[in-house]
Amino acid sequence: MKIFVNGEGHECESGSTVEDLVRRHGLSPEATLVERNGTALRRRDWTDRELRENDRIEVLQVAAGG
Repeated sequence: MKIFVNGEGHECESGSTVEDLVRRHGLSPEATLVERNGTALRRRDWTDRELRENDRIEVLQVAAGG
């Protein structure tokens, strides 16, 4: 199935969750913010959110700096 991550098309297995997507891309969950179809998701909800055809996912990495 096709989803869009930060505006780019990606193929994804049916039944995949937001958590699967974050882990597959090697992102640190503690430093990652995810929005699905315009709605920000809490990290604790990632395992319950199955990805669907044409979902639009925005992923942001939080970085500390000075």
